[in-house]
Amino acid sequence: MSTASTPGVVRDAADDPVKTGPSGGPRTRATGHRTGYLLYVAGKLGGAAVSLFAVLVTSFFLFRIIPGDPVKAMTHGKPTSLEQMATLRKQFGLDLPMWQQFTEYCAKALTGDLGISYQFHAPVGELIAEKVPATLLLTGVAVLIYSTLGLWLGTRSAWRHGGLGDRVNTGVALTLWSVPSFWLGLLMIIVFSVGIGPIPGMFPSGGMESGNETGFAYVLDVAHHMVLPVVTLVAVGYAQTLLVMRSSLLDEMGSDYLTTARAKGLRDDLVRRRHAVPNAMLPTVTMIFINLGHVAAGSILVETVFSWPGLGGLFYQALSVPDLPVVQGLFVVFAGAMILMNLLADLLYPLLDPRVGR
Repeated sequence: MSTASTPGVVRDAADDPVKTGPSGGPRTRATGHRTGYLLYVAGKLGGAAVSLFAVLVTSFFLFRIIPGDPVKAMTHGKPTSLEQMATLRKQFGLDLPMWQQFTEYCAKALTGDLGISYQFHAPVGELIAEKVPATLLLTGVAVLIYSTLGLWLGTRSAWRHGGLGDRVNTGVALTLWSVPSFWLGLLMIIVFSVGIGPIPGMFPSGGMESGNETGFAYVLDVAHHMVLPVVTLVAVGYAQTLLVMRSSLLDEMGSDYLTTARAKGLRDDLVRRRHAVPNAMLPTVTMIFINLGHVAAGSILVETVFSWPGLGGLFYQALSVPDLPVVQGLFVVFAGAMILMNLLADLLYPLLDPRVGR
């Protein structure tokens, strides 16, 4: 009689085709974890693809409900016959049925062709590529500063919650979070560019450069122009990161593992840095990646107020026509950046917390 058929006899692990580890368990569990993670990744990729398609649909129909005729806007102030306007509509495909316009738009967008601008008569992709460096410079510096500042102040406020520093930080953050960015930008221009009372005008009111500098002087000139828009973005943006980090860390403060860490004799600073903060970072990771998504989108209002030559200013110009290919292309770029950053955050979660994705 074989061992496998004898009641009460345990088979040797080497005879088990499924369990390959010494005890049969660890390697099987590791395989299961890898399979679970791959399924988790596949689900997130599928969700991102669906979201991107929804963005394409939204970007096409949303901007077609805006009042105004693009052809009339392009020919405003110019003597144009009805035949010429009909030719322009045919040239830009505006005479086609809506469903045909939509299918052609989706087919081209999936290949990277975002169309030709009505206003600038240039490929939308080239216009966006031309403006990207200015937006990445401005919003990239601002996001780096306010994410770091928000994490640091949020951690300190939560760890010493109820104190004077916590009350001041939270009050300032709530106030700045409720302030419209364009209003704060205009206030910055009035106070620090035009000058008011004893405060002289110290910074340019708009633009990215003076136009007559080269070399290191050019770098200083750009940095000088960046001060007010960056301060505006930081003042409005750091508050959200601070409040999310503070809330997450407060949820961890009463956990048993922190009490155990203190009972082992660890210093309070080590308990915070090694145990509390890493476990409180998960919601804040989402916030940081959303902020990174904003790097591509920029800030339309702030760039417009400070006449910054980036994607936000281009979007405002195109929306006023309306230049449909440009606003659609920018909408896809902005939303696509957010989808990508959220996807990266979702893929990072299991590395921070192994319970995610099981």
